Amino acid sequence: MVKKNIFLLLFVVNILLFSIIVSPVYSTELDEITRTVPLDDNGKTFVLSLEQAKRGKRLFNNSCAQCHNGGITKTNPNIGLELESLSLATPARDNVTSLIDYMNNPTSYDGQNFIAELHPSIKSAEIFPKMRNLTDDDLFSIAGYILIQPKISPEKWGGGKIYY
Repeated sequence: MVKKNIFLLLFVVNILLFSIIVSPVYSTELDEITRTVPLDDNGKTFVLSLEQAKRGKRLFNNSCAQCHNGGITKTNPNIGLELESLSLATPARDNVTSLIDYMNNPTSYDGQNFIAELHPSIKSAEIFPKMRNLTDDDLFSIAGYILIQPKISPEKWGGGKIYY
């Protein structure tokens, strides 16, 4: 009985030590530099609050991740949500304002065709119900989440099926 209690005590102590030592590595809080994202084409920046970053993650996972899990684009693996692809789009989609514009009025990568009937957007909320209840603040949080991901996992975000 004593051996069993000692074993159990050692087990609990090891679990506690593991959670104290290893847990902070996995649950690091996003610092201000990581949460700073480009706001518009004029070079203005914005620091997302921790709540906006968390909300953006939740909303992205609920509304966008079905096709964009890990920053990829399932329907076109050549175009992801990493900064290089976003900046090469026409118009560039590498800031919060332009991503919100895209979520409201999506266009093809070259900017030539309106694609709301193919890509979820506020304009096509009757076709894509997950977009119905998203507010401007929600879109801002989603855009911010997309833009901080390359800072958090630069190789994985938009890296394709080798990671996901």
